[in-house]
Amino acid sequence: MNERRIALMRILDSRKKYTARELAERFGVSVRTIQRDLDYLQQTGLPLYTETGPHGGYRALPNRLLPPLHLARDEAFGLFLMLQLLENIPDVPFGSVREHLSEHYYAELPQDVRDSIDQFKDYIAFRMVPTYAESPYTSLILEAALNKRRVNMLYRSASGDKWTEVYPVGLYFDHGYWYMPAHSRDRIILYRSDRVITMTILEDTLSSLPTLKEWLTAEDSRTGIPSKIKFTSFGVRMAQSDPLFQNISDEKWRGQEWQGHIPAEEFRYVSRLLLKYGPEAEVIYPKELRMQVKRLLQDSLNPYQKDDKADQEG
Repeated sequence: MNERRIALMRILDSRKKYTARELAERFGVSVRTIQRDLDYLQQTGLPLYTETGPHGGYRALPNRLLPPLHLARDEAFGLFLMLQLLENIPDVPFGSVREHLSEHYYAELPQDVRDSIDQFKDYIAFRMVPTYAESPYTSLILEAALNKRRVNMLYRSASGDKWTEVYPVGLYFDHGYWYMPAHSRDRIILYRSDRVITMTILEDTLSSLPTLKEWLTAEDSRTGIPSKIKFTSFGVRMAQSDPLFQNISDEKWRGQEWQGHIPAEEFRYVSRLLLKYGPEAEVIYPKELRMQVKRLLQDSLNPYQKDDKADQEG
């Protein structure tokens, strides 16, 4: 695509209407040349709307193609590495960009750049947490969040499928799943996107809805209970890379002990996560959290104790 056609695309992208003669005069070419350029842009996918008559002209429709990328070699390398990363994340909002860039943009690159990109596949990999949960509504969720709109959705909860109306705050991807914080009944509730069975956007808006960034960086207003967890040396190494101990408020390390404040509502969540530490971590206090971890450990042992008893009787 030559520079005139690129500039023509940018002009039409302004959503103003231009006649072929106005465009011809602007670029110093004939009307016939401009019409050939417009035909070419339409063939490459630019959705043009043509109005006939004395007040007619050309303009680009919504969801139009944006100007092409002009990247240096290293920038092109970085772009395709990001695309390879995205290929490992399921149901990325507006994910059709992966196929478009991988195929159409790649095809226009010089052969030596394409050869280098092909070689990257043998030297770099992104190992993501595998998941088979489909999240078909990520684009819709993001659109609703951007416009602060309410959605009506059928959600698969622990108590069964039920209809509910919420205001999505945004989306974030963590440990193989998309999560949707959403405003419901004067508080923010966290939903799993893959558990949304069906969803439609409603007309209602909520101007006071926070952005996802604001919600993630906001301080937890819940009252935390003083807590202490003792770790072995290996347990400390595990904990330092664990988001659990990065997100809990008032994080403090003293030797091989962690001290901070954990909301009582999070005890069940924290106790289950602590199971993976096994003997590398011990809850010192509060007693309630310590007992929850102890019960979970005992429940984990019960099936094996039944096997041991059966072996003894046999």
